Amino acid sequence: MTDRDHEARAPGNSRRAFHFNAGFLTQSRVRRILELAGYELRVGQPGAQDDVIVWGHSPYAPRGEAAAEASGAHLVRVEDAFLRGLHPGRAKGDTPLGLIIDRKGIYFDAARPSDLETLLATHPLDDTALLNRARSVIARLQASHLSKFSATDPTLEPPDPGYVLVVDQTKDDASVRLGGANRDTFREMLYWAAEDHPGARILIKTHPESEAGGRPGYLSAEDFDGYGNRVELCRAPHSPWQLFEGAVGVYTVSSQMGFEAILAGHRPVTFGQPFYSGWGLTGDRQPLSRRQRRLTRAQLAAACLILYPTWYDPYRDRLAEIEDVLGALEAMAREAREDGQGYTAFGAWSWKRPHLRDYFGRHGPFRFAPTANAAVATDRPVLVWAGAETDALRHEAEARDVPLIRVEDGFLRSRGLGAHLVVPLSLALDDLGIYFDPSRESRLERLIAEASLMPADALSRAEALVARILRAGLTKYSVGSDAALPEAGDRPVILVPGQVEDDASIRKGTRAIATNADLLAWARETYPDAYLVYKPHPDVEAGLRQGAVPSDLLAQADHISRGANPDVLMRQINRIVTMTSGMGFEAILRGVPVTTLGTPFYSGWGLSDDHGDIPARRKARPTVAALAHAVLIAYPRYLDPVTSLPCPVEVAVDRLAAGEGFQPNRMMRFLARLQEWRGRISAR
Repeated sequence: MTDRDHEARAPGNSRRAFHFNAGFLTQSRVRRILELAGYELRVGQPGAQDDVIVWGHSPYAPRGEAAAEASGAHLVRVEDAFLRGLHPGRAKGDTPLGLIIDRKGIYFDAARPSDLETLLATHPLDDTALLNRARSVIARLQASHLSKFSATDPTLEPPDPGYVLVVDQTKDDASVRLGGANRDTFREMLYWAAEDHPGARILIKTHPESEAGGRPGYLSAEDFDGYGNRVELCRAPHSPWQLFEGAVGVYTVSSQMGFEAILAGHRPVTFGQPFYSGWGLTGDRQPLSRRQRRLTRAQLAAACLILYPTWYDPYRDRLAEIEDVLGALEAMAREAREDGQGYTAFGAWSWKRPHLRDYFGRHGPFRFAPTANAAVATDRPVLVWAGAETDALRHEAEARDVPLIRVEDGFLRSRGLGAHLVVPLSLALDDLGIYFDPSRESRLERLIAEASLMPADALSRAEALVARILRAGLTKYSVGSDAALPEAGDRPVILVPGQVEDDASIRKGTRAIATNADLLAWARETYPDAYLVYKPHPDVEAGLRQGAVPSDLLAQADHISRGANPDVLMRQINRIVTMTSGMGFEAILRGVPVTTLGTPFYSGWGLSDDHGDIPARRKARPTVAALAHAVLIAYPRYLDPVTSLPCPVEVAVDRLAAGEGFQPNRMMRFLARLQEWRGRISAR
């Protein structure tokens, strides 16, 4: 965000902004961003001390231009920011994640300098922290396949490499007209792309609005005569970043894809006068003499993506930084890409079904099947609650070539227990196996191995996330009292967390030691001089699940910590001994040594002392940050309990820390009491 934005938002410094376009009345998101940026939107006649606000160079902009000219008011132009969302506004009416608010011109009008051009020409752009942020932004855009419109499908097979990428645009686009170009410019671009690369294929990328059946492009079949079979239209929703990888050259008039091509390492040839031309990063057929400075990719990205736009946080209803928007867009794009085919769901308890639909049913058909056979007898992927998966279901899905995807709670779940029917904040999908079953590879294992190869700067987000979690004292359920442990003297304090003994992670991930009693006995025998703290699992304490330790064996512990907050406990101990408890992962994040007797997802990577059967495939050696990236960022999906939008993990952490959105409704409370009553009856 620029200094002018901070000035506009300063208390008592709101500016009256008159508009003459009904869109400013109907587009609530646009109005809200402008209000947060310090513009008091009004209708009526402006005065010389006021602003007149118009949408870019839209057909309605002349009304505002005339009013500003007549009154002496200052003209402000507004446009979508360079990361808009999933779709163009005309295609599906998505609301923008940011705006360009330009008080000098607008970035695509080459006739006069804009605020962006002024930034690029005069700002020092030499701050190390700013440029490092810009490089991280570029890396995230590329890794997550994000662009102005991110409803792309990175799983599509990209065209064979070796082509020249020619970018078409929509007819009557203002950036073409105001960038010194017209239809003939596109024909000229096609000609030179062919001349500069004799014999190479020419791949013409159409605009998303053209692909959706909306506005036509400039290039059509009649323009391809004379090029033989060299020209190929690319209408599929390929990720621009994948198209750049296979391109030997990129040609554009004024498309934002040219800017993205620069970020991908290309030197695109421009035939118009886009905002990114003239800075030494493009081959310009229409150079602008007033642009003489030479910039790096990081400097260009810093100005265009960090300093120039006004970004919006849809979860907290406030202005944001580019990193917040990247997190939001990553979550939204992941949801759209993974769920587009729809699902047939099977194996979930009835109380879980509404939030399963909320998580996975927004972008494609979603229904529940009464039986496993009915689930696989569809043409859609099958979503099965991991504990309900059977060998028969898996074999039937394989025979029918139906994708089988397992779903389970994530590792930052809620404030409250699942057994009390508190809706989960995170769920994990796994198309390979499931994280608690070491007998086969899981998607989480692959993600951990991949994260171990990430450069250190790519893990800065994970490091910041871990620090945020520790400051807030968060764990999977984030419940319990803050009671201190009794004084242990000089004895090492070892925490032994009890588990639900019929839990899938025990059934799948343990062998010799599979009960809490045996776990406690092993800890006492191995650490005879330690001060043992046994923490019963909350569901077991409530009588809802199996795992109670007989009183005579419970006496092996020096202290029974009932209802304690796991974070508070882990601040007072020297080691955890566990079978497969998720508390082992939480201890690793906190730098507490961990001994595992089973095979939890976090064992075998060199971060714990492991006594279970470790799969030979776990050869990677991730850092704690890399493990956290895989487990908390890449693997689960999060749904904001306040806005019901897919969200990044940072929003989930904020909700957990504040306790927002986790109150079960009356029906949930009734079901929870009923479930607890049944558990107590069965335990007698």
